[in-house]
Amino acid sequence: MTIKEIQEEIIDEFSMFDDWMERYEYIIELGKSLPMINETNKLEENLIKGCQSKVWLFSELEADKVKFSADSDAILTKGIVALLLRVFSEQKPEDILNADTSFIDKIGLKEHLSPTRANGLVSMLKQIKMYAIAQQTKLN
Repeated sequence: MTIKEIQEEIIDEFSMFDDWMERYEYIIELGKSLPMINETNKLEENLIKGCQSKVWLFSELEADKVKFSADSDAILTKGIVALLLRVFSEQKPEDILNADTSFIDKIGLKEHLSPTRANGLVSMLKQIKMYAIAQQTKLN
């Protein structure tokens, strides 16, 4: 699936919920399916700066696609990073870099997070794009 198709799927899923409590529960459930980071990659250099909770994000290149794994010490944050990885993991670096992230606004996520969590979300997106740049240079 393309990034756009995955984003559309997520928008559809979120539209099924009546209120934000149900959406938070869904996000927490997503966190339980997060591709877990290998303990050896839970390093200081893989911690995302700007997050209130600890979020480790690791990327590697498999064939010509970026594969992400992550973990967090907070259940909601773990769900948020799982949502992002669902969109961006197993995608080509150039597709990640060119991706529109307006699906986050369309599902209303940023406006329903505390300011510190919203900043963390932005930091996660920045780090995903930085990893895509790093992996793209390996391909060139």
